[in-house]
Amino acid sequence: MRKRTKKVVTLAALASLAIVLSACSNAPITNHSTGIWDGLVVLNFSRAIIWLSQFGGYGMGIIIFTIIVRIIILPLMIYQTRSMRKTQEVQPQLQALQKKYSSRDTETMQKLQAEQKKLYAEAGINPIAGCLPMLVQMPVLFALYQAIWRTQELRTGSFMWLRLGHQDPYFILPILAAFFTFLSSWLAMKGQPQQNSMTSMMTFGMPVIILITAVSLPSALSLYWVATNAFQVGQTLVIQNPWKINKEREEKEQLQKQKERAVKKAIKKAKKSKRK
Repeated sequence: MRKRTKKVVTLAALASLAIVLSACSNAPITNHSTGIWDGLVVLNFSRAIIWLSQFGGYGMGIIIFTIIVRIIILPLMIYQTRSMRKTQEVQPQLQALQKKYSSRDTETMQKLQAEQKKLYAEAGINPIAGCLPMLVQMPVLFALYQAIWRTQELRTGSFMWLRLGHQDPYFILPILAAFFTFLSSWLAMKGQPQQNSMTSMMTFGMPVIILITAVSLPSALSLYWVATNAFQVGQTLVIQNPWKINKEREEKEQLQKQKERAVKKAIKKAKKSKRK
């Protein structure tokens, strides 16, 4: 199971790399642009943002476009969230299996993989579900960058204090992008039954990466990150509210303890009856 997941992640990384390499052109995007990437994807992104800009300028066009994209991929994000929650809930059972099959010989590893596969199947978990949003969002991110950088109107456009084709001179957008990234990750982590060093590192490390990256990129892309991560915060509060999840988990644990006490009481009562 782990090998298969690693293969999918590797394929996702290769796909992203291919997109990056294919998006390296600096030629201006016009109505005469051709090819699947330039003529179909980037050109239509550019057209959509420019059309949406009539509702408040190019910056507002980027924000509206970002929200529309997030709404379109929302069902996929909900699927990923539910899958991740199920995975988190079976972590104690998964750790018990890893402890049981701790040996590294081939036969034991095969038994562990078989048990993990069975556990995931019973819980209705798809281990590769977490890769799907990444596969969708990476092309969107690169297409947006290309649409902005290679479209004259967007590159030279302005929004509030910003020149969209240049870095934010006051670093406000990079800071906001990092803040919303942290808040989104923190909310997701708060709803997990168990936390580890890797989770904490991602929660605090990703905002730093976003901040450093956003400082050196055009403001338009920082604006996209602010909008998409702010949307993610709202999405998390609605469909993955950590306080609601923790309350449900506590109620489930209390119910389980009550059942266990009832079973023990019934066994004890049955033993007394036998003695009589």
